[in-house]
Amino acid sequence: MSSEAHAFLSRLGAESVAHPGGTLLAHLDRVRQRLAAWGARRELQLAGLCHACYGTDGFPTALLPLDRRAELAALIGDEAEAIVYAYGSCDRGASYPVLAEPGSPFRDRFTGRTHVPGARLRRDLAELTAANELDLAWEDPLFRERWGPDLLKLCTRLRPLLSRTAWEECVAVLGRAV
Repeated sequence: MSSEAHAFLSRLGAESVAHPGGTLLAHLDRVRQRLAAWGARRELQLAGLCHACYGTDGFPTALLPLDRRAELAALIGDEAEAIVYAYGSCDRGASYPVLAEPGSPFRDRFTGRTHVPGARLRRDLAELTAANELDLAWEDPLFRERWGPDLLKLCTRLRPLLSRTAWEECVAVLGRAV
């Protein structure tokens, strides 16, 4: 399934979008591989591969417009697509500070609405966030030097939601930045 999703991302132009460490497609592959190495379930790995399809609060380039969500869901499954949507829609300034708190609001930057995500989705968002940011920090020493301390603080806030393996890698990669 990831090879079909990879081909889909390639057709959408992900390999022609510049990104730290090469291209957006290379980044997406590395995020999926990192999640796999952490033992993430298949749906989260697929979400990791496609996490930037709708753009993100930190990376506005969208490969796929929101009115084509069903197309992505047909390819990777409803659960994986829902994670991709949540990751892309996350208003980071409003949601990241409280994501680890049960019952905390999550603000959708596309709609402006808030809702309370379930525990599993909050864990998925935390793991995906860590995998994404660690890839950037690993690939770009200047990014790690500039943003590493802030990312370590973010990962520390998210620690209750992170797997042990993800947390250990956060400390290994970002601990060098402080």
